[in-house]
Order: sequence, then structure tokens, then C-alpha cells
Amino acid sequence: MTTSFGAAINIAAVDDPNPKLQIQRFNGLKSTSNSILLSRCIHRSFSHSNSTSIVRAVSTPAKPAAVEPKRSKVEIFKEQSNFIRYPLNEEILNDAPNINEAATQLIKFHGSYMQYNRDERGTRSYSFMLRTKNPGGEVPNKLYLVMDDLADQFGIGTLRLTTRQTFQLHGVLKKDLKTVMSTIIHNMGSTLGACGDLNRNVLAPAAPFAKKDYVFAKQTADNIAALLTPQSGFYYDVWVDGEKFMTVEPPEVVKARNDNSHGTNFPDSPEPIYGTQFLPRKFKIAVTVPSDNSVDIFTNDIGVVVVSDEDGEPQGFNIYVGGGMGRTHRMETTFPRLAEPLGYVPKADILYAVKAIVVTQRENGRRDDRRYSRLKYLLSSWGIEKFRSVTEQYYGKKFEPCRELPQWEFKSYLGWHEQGDGSLFCGLHVDNGRVKGEMKKALREVIEKYNLNVRLTPNQNIILSNIRQSWKRSITTVLAQGGLLQPRFVDPLNLTAMACPAFPLCPLAITEAERGIPDILKRVRAMFDKVGLRFYESVVIRVTGCPNGCARPYMAELGLVGDGPNSYQIWLGGTPNQTVLARTFKDKVKVQDLEKVLEPLFFHWKRKRHSKESFGEFSNRLGFEKLGDLVEKWDGIPESSSRYNLNLFADKETYQAMDALARIQNKNAHQLAIDVIRNYVASQQNGKSMD
Repeated sequence: MTTSFGAAINIAAVDDPNPKLQIQRFNGLKSTSNSILLSRCIHRSFSHSNSTSIVRAVSTPAKPAAVEPKRSKVEIFKEQSNFIRYPLNEEILNDAPNINEAATQLIKFHGSYMQYNRDERGTRSYSFMLRTKNPGGEVPNKLYLVMDDLADQFGIGTLRLTTRQTFQLHGVLKKDLKTVMSTIIHNMGSTLGACGDLNRNVLAPAAPFAKKDYVFAKQTADNIAALLTPQSGFYYDVWVDGEKFMTVEPPEVVKARNDNSHGTNFPDSPEPIYGTQFLPRKFKIAVTVPSDNSVDIFTNDIGVVVVSDEDGEPQGFNIYVGGGMGRTHRMETTFPRLAEPLGYVPKADILYAVKAIVVTQRENGRRDDRRYSRLKYLLSSWGIEKFRSVTEQYYGKKFEPCRELPQWEFKSYLGWHEQGDGSLFCGLHVDNGRVKGEMKKALREVIEKYNLNVRLTPNQNIILSNIRQSWKRSITTVLAQGGLLQPRFVDPLNLTAMACPAFPLCPLAITEAERGIPDILKRVRAMFDKVGLRFYESVVIRVTGCPNGCARPYMAELGLVGDGPNSYQIWLGGTPNQTVLARTFKDKVKVQDLEKVLEPLFFHWKRKRHSKESFGEFSNRLGFEKLGDLVEKWDGIPESSSRYNLNLFADKETYQAMDALARIQNKNAHQLAIDVIRNYVASQQNGKSMD
């Protein structure tokens, strides 16, 4: 059996609410015994519909043109790879330090990227980054210790926690790839599908609560991950010589995968859901519970939210579709996008609904230009109604209206918490997710000594779980000695900040992110101090070295997106609960000029905000035109504000009481306190003058 692409048909402008975006639609991967058959069928369809209006010369009969749709180079690599094996299986065995172009694309499906050190000049030093796949961020004790060892033995001595609840291991040489991969596989781990054109790691709240909805969300994430895991065995053929690793899957997962009652599967294929071509691009799914937006739910291709009854018993799911962060500078037809409501399904149907959405993207997502291949562009082109209608054909049912949910909150789960089963868990902040040095040693000591399991969070932090109450003091001491402090001792700016790795290893980086954000955060804190903002006040800051958005900067209150050497595009307007998309405020701001833009914004936020108004909310209320004027006219902090900006409050309670009174007069606590003091001084002076 061979596979061929369906015909490419331009969607007319009348179907597209954004006429700038002309999405080319593919009818997907149709299994046929002859690729010409599809073009004949298409010709018959068009000939029949136009037979009454077309006159052809007898001497030159029209012949159907068998037009092959354009395909990206990656699509051809996939088709010729024997289900993601060739030529990778040969390339990893030769003596070269790198692999060829086709293998470079294919190894992504195995969970790895080839990289080189961009700080070096001359000959390139190639290495490989490996990314694990950990649904819900769950890492068994044994696997953590193995990853810790591998980082020292074969990597650069550090582990990196990613924004998708996985590990990244950097600096692995090609000659060691098979050893490292097989070690991970033999120790309850996997990198299969952590990268590539298929479903990536499925997110879920990292907090190991024993609550019914949290347990059910984690179980659902596990089941979705299993459903969409490749089945053809290419991963094990390449890395462990075909050794079979049998995992017991829930029967509902096997049943949903094999079900083809609505034409979702490729019959008799080693990959019943993916086929030979897999998906047009990467695909991301997150599962959570109402109000818990620790997973950035609206940035995913599919967002799944557990809906429970009054007794806390899960009943079904709200489903959201079409989120995604990546874009390309100076191309307005590429954009970040939030997921939107698709509908509600009963809990027994979730795997079938997810599968139907994936197949809709498989069959209709673009495969000619990878910049437009994500699900968000299909949603933008079709609109939600058409997408829902097509998906329902694969689902076999109508989606019910989404259930009403409470307001979303960002939850970090840092610090000590009760799990609800008698044990504790401890959330630890890790700057930029980089585990290294004394921190790495302290984590190793605690995890190994107390046999702890680990959860990785979507904010690049780590949670230690199943801790006995009697262990709390000794664990806290060891962690503090390694620099892993309780959240009250960490700058609030750092607690919510994120950055992608960028230089020196990412080939897409335009400027610094991970290496640059520590200094940026210190400068922001200095600006806060200068304009009179308090230590406990914060904004959500995210920095990326390019526009692909790996640290989700387009959801930040302040997003810095690399757009040139030492230069950033500034995005404003995201909110702390991550439900509002930021927008571009300024382009090409040099890193040394950040104060010129940010200081006036922070100054006016301090003085003109409403009660409890976040920086992102303030930015949206004032509008970017007004904010731009404030920046353009900025001459520095007025002398009256800076000369007499005294610390008036010795304790938090006094400040909060004064702040509550101040809001009634549309002021802040500092302003009201100054007014009170001025009035008092004036009254005393007046009294003396009258004596």
C-alpha cells in the first residue's frame, strides 16, 4: 500500500475572515493502491459540475492534469523513511560527528535535536540535545537519578527543566547517543515523540494532590499520551535493536486507538493514526482542572478541562482548540493564537474526541509550508463552526456546549503543601529550569536519600512529592544549602519569569534569553525600586531568543522576543492568569535601552493603576497609543517624586490598611500617606503662625 496526498485547494477569500492569510487546504493522506486514482476522481468531480457550461474543441480534447500538491522537504523525508527509520539508523553508526539533513529531521521524532556551539568560531562542534517525555511531568525516582548521572557522564553537567514538563539533556555526542538512549529506555524513561511532527508531551497540573479531579486529570493525560504514541516500533529498532518493551495500556486506550468506525485510521498500517506522514507539524495537548491554569491551557492545540459534579466526581471535559505560540518576524500571516471553545464531551468519550481532532488536522493541515502547518492556522482559516462540523464527522457525535467554569488562576505550587493523603510535597523554584552545581547535588542527595518521586512543572520548576512530615526540616536544610530557597526568600520577579535556552546551542536563536534574563530581571527590580514599587510586587516576564515562542512570551505581561543581535521586540498586555494574548508594543529595542522603554511604563503603572490592577491589565486599559506617548515624552522621574520618595510603612498591615483607604480616593497608599502628612504639617504650621 502507498500513500498519496489529496489535492490542494485554495480556500476562497470569502471563507477566510483574514484575507491576508490564504491557507492552502489538503484533503489529507488517502490510502490508495494507485496515486493516480485520486486525481482521476477529482477530475471527474470537476468535469461533472461544469459539463453544461464548458465547450471543448473536438480536435484537442481536454486531458486531466495530474497535479501533485507541493510538499515541504520534511514531508518527503518522512515518506521515504520507512516509518522514521531510514537513513537515521545508518547515520548514527558512521564515524562523522554529525548526521545528514534527512536524519536531522527524523531524529526529532526520537526526541533529539542536533546542535552545535555557536560561541565557537571555525569548525563546528556538534552535539545532541535529548528531551524526555513525561506526561504530567511525572518522573519516577529511578529515572531522575539516571538522568542526573547521564548529565554528568555524557552531557554538559546540567539538567534543564522545560516549559512542557520534561528534561532536556544537552551536549551528548553522537558516539554516545545509543548508550544514553538505551539507558533512558531501560530505566522507565522515554524520549519517543518529545519532538517531531506528532503529539508532544501532554501537560497536566504538577501538584500531586489526592483530590479526585487532579487524579483524574493526570490519568487522562497519561491515556491521551498513550493513545497518540507511535506504534510502529521505529524508536526501539534504532536505539535498543528492536528489543520490545511491553507496557500495559488501559483497555479503553487500546479500544479507542483501534476504533475505525468513523474513518479515522489507516487500515493495516503500522501507524493506524499517523500513517506514513504523521502530522503536518508538532501537536501539543494540555489537561487541567477548573481554575488551575498552571499549564497555560490556551496555548495548546488542544486544551482539556475536567468538569465535575457538585460532589467532586468527574463527569466530562470542556475542550478548547487552536492555540499556539510560534510566529515569524515581519510576516503578519504568522501569529500567536489562543485556543477557543470547541465543546463538551462525556468522560467516556474523551479519547475518541481527541483522536477526531488530531485526524482533522492530519487530513487538512498544510504540508507545503511548515510556517502555516499548525492547527491554529486551520482554525483561523476555517473558523470554529466549520472545524467543529468536520471534527464531528470523525467523532461520530455532536459536541455539547462547553460547561461554565470559574475564573482561571496561575498556580505555581511553590513551597510546602499537603497532598491530601497524609504526605507533603515541596515546590522548588529553579531559575530558567537549569539544574546545576550545588543545586544539582542537593537535589540528588534529597531525592536519593528519601526515595522521592518528582514532578516537573510547566514553569520550569520542580516538585518533590510523597514527603513525610518528619522529613520536612532536614530536607529544607539540605535544599537551602544548595540554593533552593522557599519562595518567600526569592525575588517575586524570578518566581514567574521564564526564558528559552537560546544561545549558545539553539540554531534558531537571534539573541540571548537564558543567559540574558538574570541581568534583565535585576534591572527590572532596580527600576521598580527607582519608581517606588514594592518588593512583593511583580510582573510576569518571559524572554525568548527568537519568535518561535518556546517560553510562551506572547502570554506574558512583559514579553521580550529576540529580533536581532542584542535586540528585542517588546510585547505587552498578557495577564497574570495567562488568559489574554499580549500584543507587539515596540520593535528593535536594544538590550541596553530597555530602561528607556520600561521605566516610564512602570512609573505610570505605579501612579495610575486601579486597585489590584496588574501591569498587563493596566497596559490594556491605557492602550498602546497612550503608553507610546508616555515613553516618547519621558524625561525621567519628576524631581518631586524621586527626592521625597520615602519608605513610609514599616509593616505590611499598615500599608494594606492605608492602601484600602487610598483606593476610595483613586490614590495609592503612598500618595494618601503623603497627603495626610502634608495636611498635618500644614495644620501645625498654621497653628504656630496664629499664636
